[in-house]
Amino acid sequence: MAIALVTNVITPYRAPLYRLLAERYGVEVLCFGAGQSYVPAWFGDLDAQLAAAPFPARRLDGPRAALRLGARYAAAIAPVAGGAMLPATYAGMRARRRRFVLWASVWAHPRGGAKAAVAFPLVRHVYRHADAVVTYGPHVSRYVAGYRGRTDDVFVAPQSVDGALFGRPVAPAETATWRAANGLPPDAPLLLYVGRLVPEKGIEVLLDAWRRVHAAAPRARLVAIGDGELAPLVAAADGAHLLAPVGAEQLPVAYAAASAVTLPSIPTPRFREPWGLVCNEALHQATPVVATDAVGAVAGGLVRDGQTGLVVPAGDAAALAAALTRLLDDAPLRERLGNDGRAALAAHTHALQADAFGRALAAAGISS
Repeated sequence: MAIALVTNVITPYRAPLYRLLAERYGVEVLCFGAGQSYVPAWFGDLDAQLAAAPFPARRLDGPRAALRLGARYAAAIAPVAGGAMLPATYAGMRARRRRFVLWASVWAHPRGGAKAAVAFPLVRHVYRHADAVVTYGPHVSRYVAGYRGRTDDVFVAPQSVDGALFGRPVAPAETATWRAANGLPPDAPLLLYVGRLVPEKGIEVLLDAWRRVHAAAPRARLVAIGDGELAPLVAAADGAHLLAPVGAEQLPVAYAAASAVTLPSIPTPRFREPWGLVCNEALHQATPVVATDAVGAVAGGLVRDGQTGLVVPAGDAAALAAALTRLLDDAPLRERLGNDGRAALAAHTHALQADAFGRALAAAGISS
């Protein structure tokens, strides 16, 4: 019998992992559709994603269908996100005495809202009683261990992106063309943000920091690639350029053009940055990263202050401005942090990620 992996959509950065899981372990990807806050509106054509998938994939029509998965699959893998889909998948597998592996991303308990209060006891039960757990990183493993009371069946699947894509050589002519196409000065130092333009991503803190940076370095430009409710604030900021979201294949040039990439996420009652794959993406181009201590890639050990990037306290605009200015002023530091960060990505590959899923399935009693 096959193994089901339940998720909302097939994001491009997950496709290489899903292909490996299908090849190695007979995994089929079951999608219940978009709707999560981290999925942009422009990425909503689930039928197109399923048709293009280079691995077995089909639509899963809601919690009732999830309850029946045990009749067809020997095991299921499901993430914490997805509302009723997680407890429905878990209950459906348990009803047939099938195996269940939790894919955990959360490293702080989300608070607020009546739905969250009602759902959390169910989620906590899954944390405790899943046959095995795969996590985004050691920071999530520590959180999970607080519920399970053990770590021998908790496995880190290191967060990864397509190294061949994001690490491809980018010629100076490409960055020059990209700058010109987006109205950017040919020689201005660039600070880059890629992602949703929403409060929990620390956009308002970033803009506060940027005002300080731009005052000290008026030639520099802040480039934000993304959309969201705070887009008008970014567009109105002096020295800032707001660019529309683009496909992954266009991002390596932007990373190569930047002096630094920043992820200034802040914790909120309902959100703490699970990882922040833009860190991986930027480091594949040896572009240094400035991130806050509320970012999973920091808590999980990829971005280490002074070693593979710079880390600042979440919500501290002055500290963020100082770190960004420091990188603008110090080319040797940029080169060292970028190169050491790129070297650290050797521990963050899709192959190693798939290995962790294999160990979790084995711990749950499913042989490959």
